[in-house]
Amino acid sequence: MMWRTVRRIMREPLGAIGLTLVTVVVLSAVFASALTSYAPSKISPAERFAPPSLLHLLGTDHLGRDLLTRVLYGGRVALLIALGATAVSLVVGVVLGLIAGYGPRWLDNVLLLIFDAVKSFPTVMLALTLVTLFGPSLYAVVLVVMLVNVPGYARIIRTQTLVLKSAEHVMAARSMGASAGRILRVHILPNIIGPILILISMDIPVVVAIEAGMSFLGLGVRPPTPSWGAILNDGFANIRDSYWIVIAGGLPIVLTTLGFTFFGETLRDLFDPRLKGRS
Repeated sequence: MMWRTVRRIMREPLGAIGLTLVTVVVLSAVFASALTSYAPSKISPAERFAPPSLLHLLGTDHLGRDLLTRVLYGGRVALLIALGATAVSLVVGVVLGLIAGYGPRWLDNVLLLIFDAVKSFPTVMLALTLVTLFGPSLYAVVLVVMLVNVPGYARIIRTQTLVLKSAEHVMAARSMGASAGRILRVHILPNIIGPILILISMDIPVVVAIEAGMSFLGLGVRPPTPSWGAILNDGFANIRDSYWIVIAGGLPIVLTTLGFTFFGETLRDLFDPRLKGRS
């Protein structure tokens, strides 16, 4: 089943590009230590602002650190936050969405009010609030991602649950005395998780952008931990001396965004042909 899906994706031009980019990004992050002999935080003042060369393929920054190494290890941080925070957001969103869709009407209204209230806050304001309360950290980034994603996942799950709970097979299970937990676990959840997984593949680049943006502003991952946003910030601060730092920080964000977006769009077109061609 998995290999058949991969073959279908590879037959689509955008799908092939997206899957290739995603594979390259993931493998380069996983095997970062094998792809470079430098340490990501090693300072070498004698080599500061060294342009790209055979010794340093992407050059060095203002502290003489190898940029390729920092990009590779920064990919680990970006994917760890993107995958981890998105997975937690999905679990929380699924639970709340199922409760809202299958529970009593008053509970549905209360949860909808909470979802809308959280969703109405701009991402930057949420980030500033959390950083003020807890300080810049990896946990602040994860919490921002969860607050941004959970309401969206919960509303989608709620809508699908409302549709499915009046379906014939659900009504039949209820008439036979099945508990609410069994109905949700066996008859509803398997039918709604597919679209959510497609949505996740398209949300991962959004999370990567949030992490990079917070780190760029100094609100996310703290130095000397490598981060694409921090590299981009260093590049803008020293753009007159070394243009290659901006390229090193911005290029992986662009490639990751394109890869997961193309991959998600192809999955959506394959598994829901009715949406093909729509934006």
